[in-house]
Amino acid sequence: MLILGVGLLAWRLGGKAERQVAILVLITSLVITLIGLIPDKAIQKLSYLLVDGVFGTGLLILALRHTMTWLGVAVLLQAVQFSLHAYYLVAGKAYDQLYAMVNNFVSLGVLGCLLVGSLLAWRRRRRAQAK
Repeated sequence: MLILGVGLLAWRLGGKAERQVAILVLITSLVITLIGLIPDKAIQKLSYLLVDGVFGTGLLILALRHTMTWLGVAVLLQAVQFSLHAYYLVAGKAYDQLYAMVNNFVSLGVLGCLLVGSLLAWRRRRRAQAK
């Protein structure tokens, strides 16, 4: 619900960059949910890593295109997420409490970046309209 709420808020208040990131976040969340249905855990882990890589690349492309600080922070957070998945895949570790905690904090951080970016875009637009 939080992902959908932030996505809708970004769509309503944000500019072009925020809307593009919102679409990317929503699609990625849907794909991650579908990957969770795969019964083979080894394929699941590899799929999570692949999706995180694609998501991070998408964020990086948008960050280079729009050059916004909040988007750069989201890219860095996504790099942490990718590293987390890579570590657990290479080490052959089962997902544990540390994994869940880092995964959730990073996901919340990316959503927070999108929320901040949307509010800043909304504020810029209101100031421009007031002039």
